[in-house]
Parts: sequence; structure tokens; C-alpha cells
Amino acid sequence: MTLDLPVIVLCGGLGTRLRPAVADRPKALAPVGAVPFLELQLRALRARGARHFVLCIGHMGDQIEAAFGDGRALGARIDYSHDGPALLGTGGALKRAERFFAPAALVANGDTDIDVDLPGLVRVHSAAQALATLTLARVPDATRYGAVQLEGERVTAFREKGSTTSDWVNAGVYVITRDLLGRVPAGEAVSLERDVFPAAVRAGLPLAAFVQAATFTDIGTPDALRAFAAHREAGHAA
Repeated sequence: MTLDLPVIVLCGGLGTRLRPAVADRPKALAPVGAVPFLELQLRALRARGARHFVLCIGHMGDQIEAAFGDGRALGARIDYSHDGPALLGTGGALKRAERFFAPAALVANGDTDIDVDLPGLVRVHSAAQALATLTLARVPDATRYGAVQLEGERVTAFREKGSTTSDWVNAGVYVITRDLLGRVPAGEAVSLERDVFPAAVRAGLPLAAFVQAATFTDIGTPDALRAFAAHREAGHAA
């Protein structure tokens, strides 16, 4: 199934936790064997139906543009949205890319790997009539990430790291509407996870949940990157 929505990938952060391993490049280009992580991610998203990507880039973003160009080598279309000289956070970066939301878009973090049923996510979002739908994953230790509280298929609260009230965590793949972006101030540094989503819940706005049994991997630290690379190599060797 080919998706009608663009997939916006957030890959503009500084990657400070990962810098000891990849100081010379943005973290989205962290090597997994001989292949940049972002290439693995884009190929996996394409296999799930994505054909149009928008890469939100900032720190060393010219390297990402040089690596992927217009996307034809991946059998897709790639556009770019630039943070500019100031870091804008995940929410601010999406605000910069607002023109691609017509009226919604899929959004993925550029340092996270999870096997998401993208067509299923879009179907759940359409049925929920929510301003955003968040993919949630269950992990053995949710206290590392911060937990998401649910009532049925609605997100009702976000808990800080250390909480044990829920073992569901934000897996970093969403459908987000332009209506939600309308609440984000232009040109300001805003976190989608810490600011935009919690503010929407406090305001009583509908956020839906799409729960997945699949595990997810955050490659944001050198140890996590090495573990992901080793797991992938072992999978190919099996």
C-alpha cells in the first residue's frame, strides 16, 4: 500500500549524547556497518508504503542533503526543511515544515527504529478524529523514557522519567495535523514531546494512541548504536 501522506523525519538535532562516536557527522548519518542509519530508516519506511519524505535538518544538514539528494536513488521523493541558524526543537522544526501538512503528515524521529504498521496508524488516526495519533510501544523499563497514560485509545497524560504508572512509551512515530501545529509559535524552540503534546492534553484536545507490540530502538548513545548494529548484524547472519 502506498501512503498518501508525506513522512517528515526529524533529523536536525545536535546529537550531543552520540557525539563521542560520530563527531564528524549528524547523528542521522551514524554508520550501521557501512550504511548510514537514516538510509536504513528511509528504506524501511519506503517498504511500509512511504514515497514522499521531508527531512527536517539543522546541525551538519548539508551532509544529509549530499547523501540523499532528491531521493531518486531510494525510489522516493525527498524535500528538505531547514531549521536555520537556531535550534528549534522537534516542535519548532515541524512548524518550519508546516507547508507540507495538507492537512496532516506522518512524523518520525531520525534516531529511532521501530517496525510500525504505517497504514494501520493512518487508519486509527482517521477513525479517532484526533489532532495527533502517537505510536506507543511497551518496553521492559519505561522509567528510562517517561511513560504515556491511556484511557482506552486516548492519551490522557505524560509522565516524567522514573514514573512506573504505565509501561507504554512514546515510540516517536506519529500522525500530526496542521491544526495541532497551529498551536505552535513560529520561530521558537519548542519540544513536541515535552511541550506540544502535554499542552494539548491539558487543554482537553484529543490525542489518540496506536499501540504496537514491536520493540523500538533509540540509537542516541554510542552504546545504543553499537547494540543496534550488533543486533542487525546478528539478524543478517542468522
